[in-house]
Amino acid sequence: MKTTPLTEIHQQLGAKMAPFAGYLMPIQYTSITAEHLAVRQGAGVFDVSHMGEFWVRGPQALDFLQYATLNDVSKLKVGRAQYSMLPNERGGVVDDIYLYRTGEEEYLVVVNAANIEKDWNHLQRLAEGFSVRLEDASEGTGLLAVQGPNAAKVLQKLCDVDLSSKKKNDTFTATVAGKPARLARTGYTGEDGFELFTEATDLRAVWDALLQAGVTPCGLGARDTLRLEAGFPLYGHELTDETNPRCTPFSWVVKEHKEFYGKSALLAGGCDQVLVGLLLEEGIPREGYRVLVGGEEVGHITSGTFSPLLKKGIALAYVPSGAESGALQVEIRGKIYPAHLVNPPFVGLK
Repeated sequence: MKTTPLTEIHQQLGAKMAPFAGYLMPIQYTSITAEHLAVRQGAGVFDVSHMGEFWVRGPQALDFLQYATLNDVSKLKVGRAQYSMLPNERGGVVDDIYLYRTGEEEYLVVVNAANIEKDWNHLQRLAEGFSVRLEDASEGTGLLAVQGPNAAKVLQKLCDVDLSSKKKNDTFTATVAGKPARLARTGYTGEDGFELFTEATDLRAVWDALLQAGVTPCGLGARDTLRLEAGFPLYGHELTDETNPRCTPFSWVVKEHKEFYGKSALLAGGCDQVLVGLLLEEGIPREGYRVLVGGEEVGHITSGTFSPLLKKGIALAYVPSGAESGALQVEIRGKIYPAHLVNPPFVGLK
């Protein structure tokens, strides 16, 4: 079981620890609901050092990433970031990623923890023939996510850069709590906030300073409920090697005007099943639960939870294209509950 630079600190804080993507990670410190609401109403910090970080450098870094990813990398100016995906040759997704342009010929690729080795091998294969250098910096990099409406205000007290001048998806270097860091105005909660990349050895000092400033430590349990309220996907659930991103609410990342790996297979794929949001007045949907129409199974839940903000069950699910909202039901422990079709994000629904 791998650990992050803060694993011992999480245990000292009394966090409930559990395996996740091969790492021993904090699931919650107090309660998932309390940590969830701390992010929605104030500021919370997550240790996400289990994520993978790859550097791509060289004169053909742009050409390589333009071919390896679905979004249009040519739109990125230095200091900007974008959400994207790595397509495979079958019309599915190797992983969903965040891509940061940090220099004229330098990019940082952040990948999911469970896919570090798979993504690294995939990108190395694709890099053959391109004048690029790849570096896996995952082991030596610490990563914190400070999220919530008060994130910028609290972080500003520790940071030497004017955060009010930074827009969503900006990335820049700064000193935080006396330590050099790369910041990005990005996150996985639907709230404003920043992700902080540091040397692994500097992570403890930044974490301690954030907690002393009043930021609430949050575990992966709240991270999951927050991203689901925001309608964000989780690889292995909504996105897989077999799912076509064109059949999801994230189809906007597919830029058909450019050439990319596996393009013909991805564009040829149909959408018999599409990814949708479901809202339940009663019952809590969970991953794997069946979606029904007239008592017949037509789809399945990919992620589901009880929304602390809406106080209702919410889920992402694959259902037949053109399915009518009034007909959809979810089977929960042998009982049938009606489900309303909604367009994520769920946050703000009444």
